[in-house]
Amino acid sequence: MCGIVGIASLKSKSSENLQHIKNATDSLEKRGPDNSGIYTYNQIALGHRRLSIIDVSEKASQPFTENSGRYTMVYNGEFYNYKQHREELINKGVELKSNSDTEVLLHMYMQEGKDCLQKVNGFFSLAIYDKDKNHLFIARDRFGIKPLYWYSDSTQFIFASELKAITQFDLNIQLDYTSLITYTHLSYIPAPYSIYENVWKLEPGEYFSIELNNSKEVKSEKWYTLEHPTQIKSQFSSYSSATNIMLELLEQSVESRLVSDVPVGTFLSGGIDSSAVTALASNHTSHLNTFTISFKDQPMFDESKYAELVASKYNTNHKTFELSSDLMLQHFDNILGYMDEPFADSSALAFYVLCNETQKHVKVALSGDGGDELFAGYNKYRAEYRVQHAGLAENIIKHTYPLFKILPQSRNSYFGNKARQIIRFGEGINMSNSDRYWRWAGYFKKEQLLGLFNKELLLKHSDQLNERIHKQTCSIDQNSGLESLLFADIYLTLQNDMMVKADRMSMANSLEVRVPFLDHRIVEFAQSLPIDYKIDKNNQKKILIDSVKKLLPSELFNRKKQGFEVPLAKWFDNELRGMIIEDYLNDEMIENQGIYDVDAVKKLKQKLFSSNPGDSAAQIWTILVFQYWAKSNLNKIN
Repeated sequence: MCGIVGIASLKSKSSENLQHIKNATDSLEKRGPDNSGIYTYNQIALGHRRLSIIDVSEKASQPFTENSGRYTMVYNGEFYNYKQHREELINKGVELKSNSDTEVLLHMYMQEGKDCLQKVNGFFSLAIYDKDKNHLFIARDRFGIKPLYWYSDSTQFIFASELKAITQFDLNIQLDYTSLITYTHLSYIPAPYSIYENVWKLEPGEYFSIELNNSKEVKSEKWYTLEHPTQIKSQFSSYSSATNIMLELLEQSVESRLVSDVPVGTFLSGGIDSSAVTALASNHTSHLNTFTISFKDQPMFDESKYAELVASKYNTNHKTFELSSDLMLQHFDNILGYMDEPFADSSALAFYVLCNETQKHVKVALSGDGGDELFAGYNKYRAEYRVQHAGLAENIIKHTYPLFKILPQSRNSYFGNKARQIIRFGEGINMSNSDRYWRWAGYFKKEQLLGLFNKELLLKHSDQLNERIHKQTCSIDQNSGLESLLFADIYLTLQNDMMVKADRMSMANSLEVRVPFLDHRIVEFAQSLPIDYKIDKNNQKKILIDSVKKLLPSELFNRKKQGFEVPLAKWFDNELRGMIIEDYLNDEMIENQGIYDVDAVKKLKQKLFSSNPGDSAAQIWTILVFQYWAKSNLNKIN
């Protein structure tokens, strides 16, 4: 895993901004602390920070130029099946100077162009410069596991793994208020947008092909498109045969992701997904290293005992790290300070600590991310199933849910959380499919979200906001089944929330995280399954559970799903209270900033500290994270 950055002048053979390539490269140091390199030629400069995983020798350092000197590549990712293609290249007479996947991929591109990407099983963002043709090729992996931001104007094109590298250049950037409003609802900013108006994210499966001598408007194109499940005809002879294929694909994926020249482990939360990955990895690694986070003083959030059952069954070298309030506060500035655009998934706090402790023992960790989105694991999928198969109970809730509003609602108690869920379900069942999808993707009701912002600002950006919401929900209509929601979440929640969290928090600790469930063969297999192979009235993640059931302790299956959450409300009531009242959400700061409505924020703070907090902890957290980001970054905006 690494960090990449580059700049190409589009108008002349020189550009003042080229001189900033060193600072931009250095800003990515945590992504690659092992080595750094810069390549410059005429009107282009490429930078690379290296986290050495495969072929840790100097021969594999980047930017990587092949023997003829014509092609140079910067690459962030892993190419798991590279050994097979390395042998094919050698058999064709290609002379290789390293044992790296980087060199193999570069030579495949030299022979096949962009079509070589179809053969890659892995994740990546990359750039390849052809000196003879003065041509720049840039691409991102199928599902957006690795990030790539870009900026373009009439004189230059800039790209990087993270925004912090792009802002090292002298640019005219503006705050994107529509992105801010969207972020406040979702807790993240969906691609292709960023927190800046004129900086973009390259979307999954896309590439740029830029002729620097004759550059017109720069436009991305698709090299990979995931087929929608409604367009796929299922070809399984039986549920049993599909279950066997599921296990076979997952084992192949896990085994391939153990390829490394440095120590490898797994994250083990105690849930089905990470436990399955751990069980299968144990078949190929003796005394596998496994890691989990515990909340010993918050049993509602603690899954560590289930992780320990799996660790014991497979005799792993298991380590449990306790996340205390003191430890979280110790890392607080490191966590929020590393995020170069607002990102408020609060589980990132725990994930950062997990990565921070894990990197002391291994350099690579496998995670269970992706299983819930592919196989209908989240509570919202169960709720959507109930809406689409409504019976007596659902219809009673549909008409009586307002009565539950007299009860206290809170994520921090069993009964308070039940009341909150019933109200959320009752409101959702009365919405259209697309409106419900958007509502359940975030934390705010539409009127509450809009009321949170300065009225003039909101009026100016309301049309653009509606356009972006439509972009995320247009594939979901009143005839859409649950499979359409799962498909939409691959490109909304999975790409922009789960993968961003995994990438940024691991890279902040110079740790590589690999995701076996996002092997493209598994994702494509999941899309081809009938929906009742995934979820029915009694089961979720049905085919996944049935495929791994014999591998895992029975205790894992006899409990309700528990999300990877942190006790925000408790922290706000104690350790973080001063940040809300005095620092980041004080009335004077909110008023002077002119972004949020002061009275609306006051009401939200009052609700947070009441006996009926509802979702206010998560809502306050999104504002606090933005305010933290704004203090450090608004000065970069012209």
